[in-house]
Amino acid sequence: MLLVVWIVVAVLAVLVLGGIAFGVLGALQRLIRELRGLEGQLRPVLAEVRATADRVAAQRPDDGTTTPR
Repeated sequence: MLLVVWIVVAVLAVLVLGGIAFGVLGALQRLIRELRGLEGQLRPVLAEVRATADRVAAQRPDDGTTTPR
């Protein structure tokens, strides 16, 4: 009788751990999908920021009077 109880406990433990693993892996996949979507949305903004920074750097006089930070 005690062997049956231990078998049931082991089966329940495996089921619970499997459910937790399934949930964590699903959440990880959703997070990866969201990050890829966010990267696609931010890519044009980053390109615009880089272009603006390049424009500002080109307009700044390069006479060596400014100190780098």
